[in-house]
Amino acid sequence: MPPNEVSSKKAGKILLLFLTIIVGLCFFLGAAFYHLFTERKLPNFQAKRIESAIRGSIYSSDGFVLASSKKVYKAVVNTYNINPQKKDLFINLFSIYSQIPKSQIEKKLKEKGNVVLSYNIDSKSASYLKQLNLKLNALDVFQPYEDSNGRVFKYGLSIVESGEGRDYLYNDTMEPVLGYINKLNDNQITRVGGVKGIEKSFDEELEPRSNALMIGQRDIGFNVILNRESTFSQRKDGVDIITSIPLKLQKKIERLADSSKRNLNAKEVIIGIMESKSGKILSLATSARFNPNAITKRDYPFLNVNAIEYSYEPGSIIKPIIYAILLDKNLINPQEVINLENGYYKLRNFTITDTHKLKSASIENVLLYSSNIGMAKIAQRLKPAEYNEGLQSFSFGNLTGINLPYEKVGIIPDSNRFRSEVYRATASYGYGLRTTFIQMLKAYNIIINHGIAYNPYLVEYLQDSNGSRFRLKHSSPERVISETTANAVKEILTKVVSEGTGKNAQVEGIITGGKTGTAHIAQGGKYIRKYNSSFFGFAKDTKGQEYTIGISVFEPDEADAYFASQTAVPLFKEVVELLIKENYLEISH
Repeated sequence: MPPNEVSSKKAGKILLLFLTIIVGLCFFLGAAFYHLFTERKLPNFQAKRIESAIRGSIYSSDGFVLASSKKVYKAVVNTYNINPQKKDLFINLFSIYSQIPKSQIEKKLKEKGNVVLSYNIDSKSASYLKQLNLKLNALDVFQPYEDSNGRVFKYGLSIVESGEGRDYLYNDTMEPVLGYINKLNDNQITRVGGVKGIEKSFDEELEPRSNALMIGQRDIGFNVILNRESTFSQRKDGVDIITSIPLKLQKKIERLADSSKRNLNAKEVIIGIMESKSGKILSLATSARFNPNAITKRDYPFLNVNAIEYSYEPGSIIKPIIYAILLDKNLINPQEVINLENGYYKLRNFTITDTHKLKSASIENVLLYSSNIGMAKIAQRLKPAEYNEGLQSFSFGNLTGINLPYEKVGIIPDSNRFRSEVYRATASYGYGLRTTFIQMLKAYNIIINHGIAYNPYLVEYLQDSNGSRFRLKHSSPERVISETTANAVKEILTKVVSEGTGKNAQVEGIITGGKTGTAHIAQGGKYIRKYNSSFFGFAKDTKGQEYTIGISVFEPDEADAYFASQTAVPLFKEVVELLIKENYLEISH
């Protein structure tokens, strides 16, 4: 081969080698540049964990948990991943760990794909089921599955948080005052919100504040490692509510209401006990209750708090209020004698009758013997505006301020309506106006507490997660009538018990007083043979402990005993005797 040709081939090889080196160097520099100046996608060694906060609890004043929240979990399994040969083993073990019947699990597993075996697993069972998942994997209960797209997957038993459940530990106790909740979906997590009662009125305070958040390096099990580099924010549950009602007393008062309802064949019996010097409710009990853990259609009529949401014509229990308004305005002299018409009086075209047919009586005895005629006559001395304003000052036609939602104000005639003599007369003995039980309890407390009005309340404290208590601020007391007026009317109430229709309310060693009322019920524009009977009054011991007590018996059997002296008064006595037994009142010796 000629020397020139050999030299040319050699030069070509050198050039090729040089170009190869240049191209390789370019690739190397390009790769180096790319890794230096672009973000590297390293494996994620961080983990994030969120722990949901829950709703606050509600407590009785004697420290019992009435309502509390708990986390609930759901158990999910993919039926395609269960080895058919070990399906029975899965069902048996899951039933043992979850306490769910095998038949229920078998029915669920008839579905294909991802199946939720339960939405309501508590924290303890959830922990056990997570351990069960490890055992099931070790026993090869789960197998890989290839879908129609050729993807292979294998899932075990998944236990994930599904939300929050609410427990009412004493079933129907303190209902419907305690209230109930409904469930709301929030990003596939079930939350709860108050619908009625304390649950509703303190919904904002009870709601969870913020979830716990943990961000940091993870371990091999994808758990967050808490160290200096990790981020942690504490879980803040909702605030707890401390009521003014002691559970032990409430349960016993409810039993009295239940017994009275059965014995009298009544529609409903309501009992209220208020601390006279503060407005604090010690008990607000009804025979119409429900279990908030399992509300059924049959419970719907009982969901309302009738003590504040139902208004009715009060009958004769309004008389001490009208008497107090007149006396405070110096429009009557208790010793003045008036004509009672022998129990039959015609006012224009309207006839008024009395149960006790008297020729005449002092104005004080008009109240003592509950004369409709006497009240109708003295009520004419009130000007229309005075009448309306007087009733409003006792909270009729207004909210009482009790910390419960949906309170009704009832109905009182306006000033123009009171221009009618007949209206002034009928309202004086409890017809032509409508009041609620709680309005009447507050009104009587004004008389019993020396003319000073306190708003009734059911909640005393809020309590944070550290156990610190914050007393709720209640409205300032207001004077409605003079102390002299209040004490004079209160003295007549004690005579009603010692001498009048309330004799069955006497309890030895305790000062008691009150007023009976038996009111016809109107239906279809006329009064029918159905009645509501009530007794409102007080009980006081020699140590100064004093309670305003209201009893209302709605629609007792009209064929049997329906007068208040036969229904509400004996129940009042039982309540006072219970207060003695439970050391709220002390008998003098």
